[in-house]
Amino acid sequence: MTRDLGQPEPGALDRLRRELARGTAELAVLSVLDTGRRYGYELLKLLQGTADGVLEVKEGTLYPLLHRLEDGGHITAEWEAAGRVRPRKYYAITPDGRDRLAMLRKEWNSVVDGMRALLEALDGSGR
Repeated sequence: MTRDLGQPEPGALDRLRRELARGTAELAVLSVLDTGRRYGYELLKLLQGTADGVLEVKEGTLYPLLHRLEDGGHITAEWEAAGRVRPRKYYAITPDGRDRLAMLRKEWNSVVDGMRALLEALDGSGR
C-alpha cells in the first residue's frame, strides 16, 4: 500500500502546529506583554484568538511558561484585587524581558527569512 506523498499523514499538521506553538510561545507571550500588562486568562484568550488559530496555547502550556519567565526575571507578576471578588495576577515585561524579546524576534526573523529563501530557491529550480 502506497501513500499519496502530496498529502500529509493524518494528524501530521496538527502535530506540526503544536510543535510550532510550543517553540514560539515565549516569543508570543513576551510580544503581547510588550504592549502592556495582562492577567493570565486575558493573555490566554488573546493568544488563542489571534494568529489565525496557529498558536494553540493552552493553560497547561501558558502558566508554566509564565512561571519560567518570572523566575528568569523576564516578567513580573502582581496580584490585584481592586473591587473584585477574586484577585487577578497581572504580568508585565521587564527590561531583561525586552532584551530577550529583541533576541527572540531577531532569531525568529532569521529562521523565517532562511526558510523563505530556501522555498523560493526550490520553487525556482523547476520542481
